Amino acid sequence: MAKNLVIVESPAKAKTIEGYLGKDFIVKSSYGHVRDLPKKGLNVDLENNFKPTYEVSPDKKKVITELKKLAKEADMVWLATDEDREGEAISWHLSEALGLKSGNSKRITFNEITKKAVTNAIENPREININLVNAQQARRILDRIVGFELSPVLWKKVKPSLSAGRVQSVTVRLIVEREREAENFTSQFSYKVVALFSTSEGKTLKAELSKSFATEKEAENFLQACVPGTFTVKDLTTRPAKRTPAAPFTTSTLQQEASRKLGYSVSKTMTLAQRLYESGKITYMRTDSVNLSDTAIEAAKEEIVRAYGADFANPRKFKTKDKNAQEAHEAIRPTDFGRPSVEGDPGENRLYDLIWKRTVASQMADAELERTTIRITVGGREEEFVANGEVIKFEGFLKAYMEGSDEDDQNEAEGILPRVEKGEKLNASEISATQRFTRPPARYTEASLVKQLEELGIGRPSTYAPTISTVQQRGYVVKEDRLGVEREYTKISLSDNTIKKAVLKEITGAEKNKLFPTDIGIVVNDFLLENFGDVMDYQFTAKVEKEFDDIAAGMVEWTKMLKGFYSPFHKTVEKTVEHSERATGERLLGHHPDGRPIYARLGRFGPMVQIGDSTDENKPSFASLLREQSINSITLEEALELFKLPRDLGVYEGLPVTIGIGRFGPYIKYGTNYANIPKDGEDDPLTITRERAIEMIEAHKQKEKDKYIKKFPEDAELFVLNGRYGAYIKKGKNNYRIPKGTEPTSLTFEACMEIINNAPAKTGRSFKTAKK
Repeated sequence: MAKNLVIVESPAKAKTIEGYLGKDFIVKSSYGHVRDLPKKGLNVDLENNFKPTYEVSPDKKKVITELKKLAKEADMVWLATDEDREGEAISWHLSEALGLKSGNSKRITFNEITKKAVTNAIENPREININLVNAQQARRILDRIVGFELSPVLWKKVKPSLSAGRVQSVTVRLIVEREREAENFTSQFSYKVVALFSTSEGKTLKAELSKSFATEKEAENFLQACVPGTFTVKDLTTRPAKRTPAAPFTTSTLQQEASRKLGYSVSKTMTLAQRLYESGKITYMRTDSVNLSDTAIEAAKEEIVRAYGADFANPRKFKTKDKNAQEAHEAIRPTDFGRPSVEGDPGENRLYDLIWKRTVASQMADAELERTTIRITVGGREEEFVANGEVIKFEGFLKAYMEGSDEDDQNEAEGILPRVEKGEKLNASEISATQRFTRPPARYTEASLVKQLEELGIGRPSTYAPTISTVQQRGYVVKEDRLGVEREYTKISLSDNTIKKAVLKEITGAEKNKLFPTDIGIVVNDFLLENFGDVMDYQFTAKVEKEFDDIAAGMVEWTKMLKGFYSPFHKTVEKTVEHSERATGERLLGHHPDGRPIYARLGRFGPMVQIGDSTDENKPSFASLLREQSINSITLEEALELFKLPRDLGVYEGLPVTIGIGRFGPYIKYGTNYANIPKDGEDDPLTITRERAIEMIEAHKQKEKDKYIKKFPEDAELFVLNGRYGAYIKKGKNNYRIPKGTEPTSLTFEACMEIINNAPAKTGRSFKTAKK
């Protein structure tokens, strides 16, 4: 038996590390967290200094049993989980669960999985840092308290089964506020003037007028003044400039750049980065440091000199601006600069390429530019046309990499400029004044939301991805594309001394992969903001993060911090339960032709409209909203249309056919059977024809028929079915996996019963098939 047991978090990492250590070492994985607060109940003793009750997670009991056996047989156990606070806490939980002592266990960390780093870690072990553990415990316990006390308030005051979280609720607030800014934005317009000039050498020069005009009349008057017009190069200035490379990646800047350049979601970026780290290709991917080690800087310099030449190398150190940066390790960088690409998964390869180029570029020389500005006078006018150009004299870091941008505004008169002389006369081939509209604040993408959270000090590198995933999973936020609307704009053109006016059309307001709050997200946000202002306050949330940092640094006692938070928070919870009104987001839309009021509000099963009040003699009528509708924007006319549902489409094969909207969206009902109308399709339940409905009924009937692989006369509740993830066995309400290599069509009644009887006991993560 090996003398040394090394425990890491993931099997992929274990496999990589095992290759670096000799036969005296065995490397095993804990598969992430092994202990936590039980899912049910608070499990924090509020009266006893916030003492937590931990349990080994049900799905980790076998792992702990195996690790205990190996730990007893080993002379030394090396706890090699990740080097951030979460990793430190996992090591502590492992030590507690395995009953390790300081004499037979050591803590080691490395921020890259290379032979040198792993060997160095073994040679320089340390004890578990209890301050880091306590910082993580404080976060976990505080978040449990907030969720445990706040969620039931939402159940009573808003809707059952909702949840709240300290960071997730503030994140939703950001998205709701940005949505309201966009909805309340009043667009202004002006006329931007652009001219195409021809030089004495016959080249084209594009320039933009230095001012815009507020009205169509002003723009037209200016164009009239340009007939015939004298255009002279008033000034020509050329000045040297330079561009400096961006710092190496932190977690948040990697997430932002991968979104801009590769189109990756935050969670996809972190999944791919995790794989690259565990296979030894990059350093640790959860970091807010931009620092590079001296060894890394030297290695980058050698690669730059080899690949681009000595002139392109300019080693430099970057410093993290935030003095409270949680981790002290390096930025995200390649472990081997001599490897510009990696084989295997294309997604990993593209992300690695981005990391390699960004890190190498950070150690390269500045790009040297020449910026030219040409000013052109219009005879007798104070306005000037301006053209800007840029010429790269020395590429420097641009040879390897250019940082992306969230901005999509571009000056129409920028680029490479033709040669002109001061005093030169120019001919205007065309001058156009185009109506341009101001745009509302951009809705968040996942990447721009991460940037905003970081700037506000909310969350830390390890929390961005799970927070953004959580608010979407909980139904408070959706990420989607939305079509723009058609808008008319005016363009006035001057060509050959003739002014022409045209009314053109453009699509505006189209959104791609943007985050939008749902109705439930808005109602919950408004309720929490009204009743729990402190918890929802950006500065307060950032202050809590700072207190976690202080705990990690040993400056604050963690239970003292929790006491300071809990007492006022609990009083607010009690006050809210007793005195606050139920929140529905109710909005009066107007009145029905018969005089009854019509409201849009949140109901038990989602957004809906209602005719009448519960106090009326006649019961109110209800109708669910369509997917694209919102209680905040639906009109009275649109609400009245919804009450035309369910629609009667006659009879098909002797069964009545109706169209309606239910808890799970629009549907077709024929007899006692239901066929869902796809939410992302083009079929509108208010206009769908009988012929189209029959098509969908037949498709549903065929799908139901194809679902059944086998039925058994011995048991009417036993089936072999086709599911979203392949074939499975269903008996009553329970589903069972079919062992690999077994042909579903060959299963007999006896074989099915054997699989059922030998199925493992269900844990918290049971196998489920998609609902039909």
